[in-house]
Amino acid sequence: MNDQGYLLLVEDEVKIQENNKKLLKRRGYALRQAYTLAEAWTIIDEEPPRAIVLDIQLPDGSGLDFLSELRKTSNVPVLMLTAMGTREDILRGLSAGGDDYLSKPYDLAIFLSRVEALLRRASIVPEELALGRLKIDPMANKAYLDGEDMGLAPKEVSLLTLFVQNPEKSFSAEHLYEKAWGHGMAGYNQALRKTISRLRSKLENSGYKITAERNERYIFERE
Repeated sequence: MNDQGYLLLVEDEVKIQENNKKLLKRRGYALRQAYTLAEAWTIIDEEPPRAIVLDIQLPDGSGLDFLSELRKTSNVPVLMLTAMGTREDILRGLSAGGDDYLSKPYDLAIFLSRVEALLRRASIVPEELALGRLKIDPMANKAYLDGEDMGLAPKEVSLLTLFVQNPEKSFSAEHLYEKAWGHGMAGYNQALRKTISRLRSKLENSGYKITAERNERYIFERE
């Protein structure tokens, strides 16, 4: 794991930290540990992690707020850990940008399987995507047109990444929403329409466009 980066464990409960650490160390993973959000930010600023295991309730703030801020600059995979396991809690965590969710107390074997699934997904994220004048850095959560940062929001980068990977392919609104928000779309959703509208504006005069088709489907193509 050392040549592929490290796992960052953000958890204030010492016993949970140590149990997770011992388990992951036995599997050969490189680890760094933080007991507060401030410590986590310091570690991330030094070197971005390969994936993060994030407790939701930390002494110096909310893991959800931390995750929302993190998603402005990074798509690093995040497994959230919390004692709050209601449907609403899970949806809030996924909407904030989490990739997976595990409620406490949890079985360590299940925890390990979730972490390794997260790392498998991370390993197939390309370092860079390119289509003509467009380039996307998925891990940095940035998109560039002719080398200039387009200033896209995280959801816009997620949608553009899917489009660049699949030019000329028609996608349903439900599929796009699930890819960008991480969970299913319940009925009419204005958030997706607004995000696509902003992305269209930022693609003006770029040579690319997003066309709306019948039955609320979208296709990305060159003009």
